[in-house]
Amino acid sequence: MISPTERYALVTGASSGIGRATALAFAQAGIHLALVSRTQSKLEAVAADAAQYGVTVRCYPIDLLQVEHVQEKIAAIAAVEPIDILVNNAGMGYTASLANTPLADWQRVLTLNLTSVFQCIQGVLPSMHERQQGTIINVSSIAGQQVFPDWGAYCVSKFGLVALSKTLAAEERHRGVRVVTISPGSVNTPIWDTDTVHADFDRASMLTPETVAQSILYTALLPQDAVIEDLTLMSSVGAL
Repeated sequence: MISPTERYALVTGASSGIGRATALAFAQAGIHLALVSRTQSKLEAVAADAAQYGVTVRCYPIDLLQVEHVQEKIAAIAAVEPIDILVNNAGMGYTASLANTPLADWQRVLTLNLTSVFQCIQGVLPSMHERQQGTIINVSSIAGQQVFPDWGAYCVSKFGLVALSKTLAAEERHRGVRVVTISPGSVNTPIWDTDTVHADFDRASMLTPETVAQSILYTALLPQDAVIEDLTLMSSVGAL
């Protein structure tokens, strides 16, 4: 069992990229982990690396696109160990002009990048309310602050995520629940290798997942009476 002085974090999209780096950064800081992603084998590989730091790690293969089941599955995790920190990192990239974006693709992007986050939040809030504390960290993007041609569905999902975060912060701060929005610029992750993203950027100039993870960890480790509600993290070369 986790002692009252220890913390437990749930990280979505934990099998690669920012999620994996965040899980390892949290483990190094002594934070126990619940790892969520679609593929059990990939989660287990991350869990093995994280467990070397002496923390408890549990894996939960969940397809967050099946949003009708997300809230109950996340709530079940929170019932096993109260979640002190929720990192909503899972998401997908998508490039196409709005004129050429099929409705099914539009809905998929909004479902994963926004609606699943909403459902993860609803899954952990009851236990956070009970304890009158908790930290919810939503990984948005610079695309939630400015628009980019041919990234319409993605931009809309991230602008929506920023609005969700700001509304949640206004509603929950009096209950002791902190809400953080972190908006990185381009990050060198496997998202650029997916079949829904067609872009040719200099990945060597991008942020690393580890840099973003350290920023996420920093916001999580602030004393309970302080919060960084909005953090924009850019590569030193700016937007690519």
